[in-house]
Amino acid sequence: MPITFAPESPQRTELLAEIKAKAVVHGKVILSSGREADFYIDLRRVGLDGSVAPLVGRVMLDTVRGLDFDAVGGLTLGADPVAAAMMHAAAAHPELVGGRKLDAFVVRKTEKAHGLQRRIEGPDIAGRRVLVVEDTSTTGQSPMTAVEAARAAGAEVVAVAVIVERGAEPVIAAAGIPYHAAFSLADLGLA
Repeated sequence: MPITFAPESPQRTELLAEIKAKAVVHGKVILSSGREADFYIDLRRVGLDGSVAPLVGRVMLDTVRGLDFDAVGGLTLGADPVAAAMMHAAAAHPELVGGRKLDAFVVRKTEKAHGLQRRIEGPDIAGRRVLVVEDTSTTGQSPMTAVEAARAAGAEVVAVAVIVERGAEPVIAAAGIPYHAAFSLADLGLA
């Protein structure tokens, strides 16, 4: 399945400018995948920015417009700001999700050893259609871990969506999961 990118809009243009200004860091870094890169895209700098997070939610909802899901989440920490922004954008603009309420969930990296010992926090996703999100992904490892956890919890994963596609497309496509992104590296001038 080919990747689907966000449609052009004033919000997408504004978010792109914010990402370029605040989230792209140049210099040698080691990514969570263990790979070395000449730049880092720190999307928490926009996803946790009170003036930019609403744009993240709106653009991501535009990116997956037409998909039928009622919960959004992924592997902590990269997915958390994205899922929260989408949940709040859906509450502010219910027309973007067909008037439905959108819940968010968090997939822990490992099960909790105390309390309820849950791997997935938030409203129960068993029997629900969910969207797995991530801020950016190079190898697809984080979103695929979240996909597996959501399926194990009894959810139906309808797609994976990221703010910036950094190279995970082949992994997501090989799994047969629809893949959506707001931006490519070329959009950021990094390809």
